[in-house]
Amino acid sequence: MTAAAIRVAEGEADLELVRAVRHEVFVVEQNVPEELEYDEYDATSVHLLAVGADGAALGTARLIHGEPARKLTGGVDGRVLLGRLAVVAAARGTGLGAELVRAVEAAGAEHGGAEVELHAQVQALGFYERLGYVAQGPVYDDAGIAHRTMTRVL
Repeated sequence: MTAAAIRVAEGEADLELVRAVRHEVFVVEQNVPEELEYDEYDATSVHLLAVGADGAALGTARLIHGEPARKLTGGVDGRVLLGRLAVVAAARGTGLGAELVRAVEAAGAEHGGAEVELHAQVQALGFYERLGYVAQGPVYDDAGIAHRTMTRVL
């Protein structure tokens, strides 16, 4: 387990930390175009933020729930969407990613979710499978990266 504290991002300072982690991981490391990384769902999502003892941002994840989640998951009632899971390089391998997934699941349940959907990069399928997620459907391209939809009942 990590020494990180995970909290719901509140206020502009926390959201700047969320954006910084996502920029470092997705835009810089994975070459996702910035215009694809940030979208209209950011404004209505729950963002989780992991910070170290020194206050440095170590990771983040996003929860989409309610009507936006129904729209993105094909109209499945009770399904929430986990996305934008990112952990900075220095904190990888510490268990922080799994802690963020569990935090999103807890937040999803608080928002009425009975099931979580996520769109996993193919290279991360094993990580999510170890957390109880099951792959569904074919592999598809998202921002130039191979992905697969996965779900888990809460």
